[in-house]
Amino acid sequence: MKVFPWWSLCFPVIAWLLLGANSALHFNGAALLLLVFALGGTVFSAVHYAEIVAHKVGEPFGTLVLAVAVTVIEVALIVSVLVSDGNQNLSVARDTIFSAVMIVCTGVVGLCVAVGAGRHMEQGLNIRGATGALAVMMALSVLTLVLPDFTAAPGPTFNTRQLVFVGVVSLVLYCIFVFVQTVRHRDYFLPETGGPEAHHAPPPTNKTLISLGILLVCLVAVVALAKSLSPTIEALVDQSGAPKSVVGLVIAGFVLLPESLAAVRAALHNKLQTSLNLAFGSVIASIGLTIPVVAAVSVWLGQPLTLGLDPKEIVLLSLTLLLSMMTVQTGRTTILQGAIHLTVFAVFLFFAVVP
Repeated sequence: MKVFPWWSLCFPVIAWLLLGANSALHFNGAALLLLVFALGGTVFSAVHYAEIVAHKVGEPFGTLVLAVAVTVIEVALIVSVLVSDGNQNLSVARDTIFSAVMIVCTGVVGLCVAVGAGRHMEQGLNIRGATGALAVMMALSVLTLVLPDFTAAPGPTFNTRQLVFVGVVSLVLYCIFVFVQTVRHRDYFLPETGGPEAHHAPPPTNKTLISLGILLVCLVAVVALAKSLSPTIEALVDQSGAPKSVVGLVIAGFVLLPESLAAVRAALHNKLQTSLNLAFGSVIASIGLTIPVVAAVSVWLGQPLTLGLDPKEIVLLSLTLLLSMMTVQTGRTTILQGAIHLTVFAVFLFFAVVP
């Protein structure tokens, strides 16, 4: 295993050089493309070093490292948009979380099941782990994205006390899930078979610690670059005439791309349980860690958060959660389940752009 490929070191360096020039330059044209290129490369670098750490600590700790790393990036993007926009985009947290749920549970899971079935005909998964993770995800999704539509607060929002309470509940539930996944019932989340990495010795401790340090450097760079890029994302969405909610879709899609590729690779290696750990774990972390942070930012800024979904999105969310439960309940998957998930994903994308 190559621990330090050249590209994984070059992108963070380029990112920090651009950040150093940001105070003196206004990014436009080719410079803006370079900023996007550096941001994307730094995200992949971060995930690369997260995978090194994951290989050292083993499953399911490895997927937890990736999920938390990606969630840190997502939270940074959401908070940067909230702070820079003031009262202009109060729904960005809702749009990003909803998009993350739909992208992962329909697009990523569908692609993993489809490509895995294409190579291995059928794939097995641990029902206890998959259904447990899905139950946590369903509870968090409904509490944060549906319940606000049915409170006494005006609009699809929580009042301050409700928002703080749901933020605390989300964090507590996430911590309980991590405890169950990594300590109490760790065996529920282990893959049935080993992949190619099972034949490689874990990296030495010193290289793992160096990788962890570079991972933190990459994440800080991504946070800073995201703050510089977020106004441009919003401006491009406005110019295209697309709904404002597409900003959340772009944020979620961009951040989830590296982790999605890792999940697909695991499925190709006949490790569907690892794919589901990555997929469901990223959504659980996205909600369980994002909601407390944006709740704190909302209280600090004194502005409400629009969290409740509209009826069309509630229908899509309900369909997705029901479909996901039916997919994992038998413990075996085929290309049919993958095709259904990908069909719902296509419907989600279409109605996001053409509401």
